[in-house]
Amino acid sequence: MRTLPDIKTLVVKIGSNILLGENEGLNIPFIKSLTESIHKVSETVPNIVIVSSGSVGAGFRLLGFESRPKSIIDKQACASVGQARLIWTYEKEFENFSRQVGQILITKDDFSNRRRYLNARYTIRRLLEFGIIPIINENDSVVVDELKHYESFGDNDNLSSLVAGLIGADMLLILSDVEGLYDSNPAQNPDAELIREVRFIDEDMMNKAGQSVSGVGTGGMRTKLKAAKKALSAGCYVGIVNGRDTENITRFVSGEEVGTYFSHIEDPYRRKKVWIAHAADAKGEIAIDNGAVKAIVDMKKSLLPSGVAMVTGKFGIGDVIIVKDVGGNEIARGKTRYSSRDMKKIAGRQTTEIFDILGYKFSDEVIHRDDLVVSA
Repeated sequence: MRTLPDIKTLVVKIGSNILLGENEGLNIPFIKSLTESIHKVSETVPNIVIVSSGSVGAGFRLLGFESRPKSIIDKQACASVGQARLIWTYEKEFENFSRQVGQILITKDDFSNRRRYLNARYTIRRLLEFGIIPIINENDSVVVDELKHYESFGDNDNLSSLVAGLIGADMLLILSDVEGLYDSNPAQNPDAELIREVRFIDEDMMNKAGQSVSGVGTGGMRTKLKAAKKALSAGCYVGIVNGRDTENITRFVSGEEVGTYFSHIEDPYRRKKVWIAHAADAKGEIAIDNGAVKAIVDMKKSLLPSGVAMVTGKFGIGDVIIVKDVGGNEIARGKTRYSSRDMKKIAGRQTTEIFDILGYKFSDEVIHRDDLVVSA
């Protein structure tokens, strides 16, 4: 048996590849079994949030397509129809256990904007206080794929990790179509062994993880590892199990050694830093000299204007920006205390000169260490 942390808030991520039937729309028998398992878990875990894919997959057959359409407008139409069917099905099945669900559709911009980010947190928390199970999905009917870098999460593995950080979840459980993380590709190597516990996600492990081979999903094991790293950095433990057998949900939460358990959390970020590191879109960039790199990376200090060598892009006070070294390598992200216009004026200057140059002085630091997340 595993020794798991005390789980008060659980995020369960469900992918399209296990949510949809082979020939038509939603796999209703699976959803029946899924809701029953989640109900069982709710007897010991008071707060459960579902991140569910499936809107496009549930809708394309309803609109007469034989497979997922390629065009953006068709995908959006399918998502609109499919999301209605998806949430109706969840609502109907959870009613069998006298449980109510709430629908929350989110875009990447909702996470990038600090005010909307906090509003989403308050809404989810309030739903949980009412005993309602929030069901979250990306708002696929309005997201434009060409602007994916700015507007889309890319996949719901990523979304689930951001939700886990948003609400301070104790555990993120990702339901996959395989047993968990293997030491090699089980589809190619019959001797591949399941990794029961992961204490550190390194680049070698990321390279071994594959992409999606499903016709309906957008992620693969690599995206799940990226999601796990984000959740772990937010202080949330992670599990990956075979979701086709919904009993694996109750087995995992009860401590049975099913799937892969990501057990090690090292120096988790405070919640604001989770937003800075993973949710906010960077509005610009600055390059800093070697002395400043040493100060913020090794000495854990704030960034002063004297260390700024170059300013790129247009940003305002309070925006998140990327911090690079003079070689162009990203070393940190942070929330700036000066606009790009004023940063250019004080770049390379001493803090004692700020007021004389700008006519005002907000602070000595251009990025305070409390608003700085080092990635180097």
